[in-house]
Amino acid sequence: MHTFETIQSPFARLRALLEGLAPGRPPIDMTMGEPRHGLPDIVASRLEGAVAGFGKYPPSNGIPHLREAIARWLERRYSPLAGSIDPDRHVLPLNGSREGLFSAIFIATARKRGLIRPAVLMPNPFYQAYYAAALAAGAEPVLLPATQATGHLPNLEAIPAAVLNRTVAFYLATPANPQGVVASRAYLERLVGLARHYGFMLFLDECYSEIYRDDPPPGGLEAALDPSEGFPFVAVFNSLSKRSNAPGLRSGFIAGDAGFIADYARFRNVACPQVPLPVQQVSAALWDEETHVEASRALYASKFALAGELLGGAENFFLPGGGFFLWLDVSQLGGGETAAKTFWKDSGVKVLPGAYLAQPDGEGGNPGMRHVRVALVDDIGTTRDALTRIAGLLTEAA
Repeated sequence: MHTFETIQSPFARLRALLEGLAPGRPPIDMTMGEPRHGLPDIVASRLEGAVAGFGKYPPSNGIPHLREAIARWLERRYSPLAGSIDPDRHVLPLNGSREGLFSAIFIATARKRGLIRPAVLMPNPFYQAYYAAALAAGAEPVLLPATQATGHLPNLEAIPAAVLNRTVAFYLATPANPQGVVASRAYLERLVGLARHYGFMLFLDECYSEIYRDDPPPGGLEAALDPSEGFPFVAVFNSLSKRSNAPGLRSGFIAGDAGFIADYARFRNVACPQVPLPVQQVSAALWDEETHVEASRALYASKFALAGELLGGAENFFLPGGGFFLWLDVSQLGGGETAAKTFWKDSGVKVLPGAYLAQPDGEGGNPGMRHVRVALVDDIGTTRDALTRIAGLLTEAA
């Protein structure tokens, strides 16, 4: 049964798990997906010049300058979109992408009124906001296995038509959190097709889109573009938290289906927080600047190369296509919870049990129970130290 009691903060659960346990070495926290590469230099200067804006109520739909900067970025980043993004119809700034991922569900549910048992689909493991949104909207969270057996993405062909018929929204992160896999263009096009055929909203969480090792991940809007209609039934979410190492800025956007954006904007105007004017000014400058993004991406690439060097021999180890997490199989240490305690007690490294990012699968198992999530957000020296400690424990257990 899906209730609010069935979802808890993974970090609160980890605190309870480790309570009373002392770290065996000076601690290194690799649990939280909080970028630590430092704010871009332009943040302070732009914020100082715009500080008077804190004295005014900001427009909930964002200033034109910010919407235009987001539209320019989308068209630069995804070349098939050139000339197709209308900043007034297709873009809406958000107080961070999580705010939008949660609150947009109410408009998606309202679009399909009358369903006896509305469903919200999401991968399992998943980002907790998706599950909370489904429960808040009075819908059933339908968890789709996203394991090694399915390529860490839901098997779209395995979803029953009866479930799709009552679906109001489908959440998917690409690159995925926690596994880091990237959905292909063909996969996204198939998913867009399902959304349009069954009339549900496709919510694509692309907050890790700018952190990748090889080719840039394809985007939902380029897969969804209809030259005559725009982006029906599709909305993407992104933010500056990961891209620009600015999680505390709380600045993101939703883009896509113009009709949905219009309905959602009216809802946000009375129900959601505005983005402060100085933050909007800083955000516009960040979306227009790529040098800091490239530098940060290079740092992540170095850390993933280091992970491959130190952990490449571990059971079922793989380097993800995007994001900044390792989804590490620790079954040889007894699974995620046991490994998290071992890493902390023996080496001082704090990691997040994978089971805390998933829900039981109905058959007595949990698709994250064999894993821990390791966030590679620190500097290269700290990362090397932590991964060396982890590698030593995995070697001992082999």
